[in-house]
Amino acid sequence: VFRATDDLQKEFGADRVIDTPLAELGIVGTAFGLAVNGMKPIAEIQFSGFMYAPFDQIYSHVARIRTRSRGRFTAPLVVRTPYGAGIRALDLHCESGESIFAQATGLKVVIPSHPYDAKGLLISAIRDPDPVIFYEPMRVYRAIKEKVPDKEYTVPIGKAEIEQEGSDLTVISYGAMLKFTKEALEKSQYSAEIIDVRTIVPLDTETIINSVIKTGRCVIVHEAPKTCGFAAEIIARINEKCFFNLEAPIARVTGLDTAIPFGKLENYYLPSEKRILKAVNKVMSQ
Repeated sequence: VFRATDDLQKEFGADRVIDTPLAELGIVGTAFGLAVNGMKPIAEIQFSGFMYAPFDQIYSHVARIRTRSRGRFTAPLVVRTPYGAGIRALDLHCESGESIFAQATGLKVVIPSHPYDAKGLLISAIRDPDPVIFYEPMRVYRAIKEKVPDKEYTVPIGKAEIEQEGSDLTVISYGAMLKFTKEALEKSQYSAEIIDVRTIVPLDTETIINSVIKTGRCVIVHEAPKTCGFAAEIIARINEKCFFNLEAPIARVTGLDTAIPFGKLENYYLPSEKRILKAVNKVMSQ
């Protein structure tokens, strides 16, 4: 749909780049079988909302084959899928289900925020010995332009990046929301340390904790719903590791606890500049 794999079949041949029917169970099931038999398949699911169909295969089998077989079998596959809202598409085309797959022990969950990281993290995901869910923010495909080296390089899975250093508060985000969060914070009077988590499983807890200890305040921004969203896990880890360093309660700016609405109503669902700045001001006033 987003032409991310244009011309790959011409370059590498139909034996390596396979067109499939829109049958997510078949796509993931085939990739799983190939992975167990020693290959390195990369499966693409057209939109992340369609990941719910093969959820049982991913959660019950792909993620657990290593432990179930006591290490005799592994499933080193990558499932790529566009995710997130902001393109005003139809139902199930704008989902943010990362926290659901974060609970599937045995999976890694990667969410790049800009092109450089996307290439480096994808290479790392392909080389990883275990299965990786690779979420690609739809709004980033053509919203961000930056130089990406032609040469091969990797970005480590499980390592967050401090996008901007600051002293007043820590702001944590990922995916498409990182760009919009940074733009909103440009209008803030406060010095924000901005962290791009890049991978939510495994989560780089150390970088987050060190930043919060330094600033004493924290705001987390993501577009998934608030209830059981991944911000809750980040907050739990901060409370466990550095609760007494906090100067104010941690704030969350998230999508709403509703189905993602159609058309222009998406603007009311997604975290906005106004909501982000309101959360920052509230945290800084306490």
